[in-house]
Amino acid sequence: MTSELSAAGYIDHHLAHWTIGSGFWSLHIDTMIFSWLLGITFLTVFYLVARTATVGVPSGWQNFVEMMLEMVSRQVSDTYHGKNKLIAPLALSIFVWVFLMNSMDLLPVDLLPRLAHFIGIEKLRVVPTADPNVTMGMSISVFLLIIWFNFSKKGLLGVIKEFTCVPFGVWFLPLNFFLKMIEECAKPISLGLRLFGNLYAGELIFILIALLPWWAQWPLGGAWSIFHILIITIQAFVFMMLTIVYLSSAEESH
Repeated sequence: MTSELSAAGYIDHHLAHWTIGSGFWSLHIDTMIFSWLLGITFLTVFYLVARTATVGVPSGWQNFVEMMLEMVSRQVSDTYHGKNKLIAPLALSIFVWVFLMNSMDLLPVDLLPRLAHFIGIEKLRVVPTADPNVTMGMSISVFLLIIWFNFSKKGLLGVIKEFTCVPFGVWFLPLNFFLKMIEECAKPISLGLRLFGNLYAGELIFILIALLPWWAQWPLGGAWSIFHILIITIQAFVFMMLTIVYLSSAEESH
């Protein structure tokens, strides 16, 4: 595929989505397919492991799932100061799902797009978290939970007081409200753009490596893949931890 396109055309081709519609109402079909497939895979594997779990000698998959549960449970207990049964399952789902979507970046750049080309699909992107629609959609969902936690724990009067009287008192109401709005709006924006930016950059580096001669692709691609494993894990962990921190702070009265 590299030989069929110029360098700029090759990059544009790999950064273009399989899309239906146009403008605001366009849908990225590839993003939807891969994010749903990975989410279903995560739920299916964890469900089957839970159904076949034993108290005796555990299988390798059971060991892995138990390790994930212990890690998430430890982070939630250390960070979240309230009592809510939603937090631990939410944190586990975020970490595993985001990690799986990030991991698609480790596949060879031309593998799935070339296979899709054989069945008539001209453009295909396989990393859902390199699409801002996914990362911002997830961060907005977290933001809606933050709003719900605020009102459910503090009530309408408590939220109004926090927006108007903190941190400088009621006499500085406009300034308090302005600063609080910036603080709250920055949460979903930073949460979504951080994940998108890191995965988009990682995907672009793999595409640039694929433009090099074949003898240079393997050492550079291998080295970047090893380093990228750390990035995709850290980004999934950061998204999970910030979600826990934001929801914990939403329940706290200042």
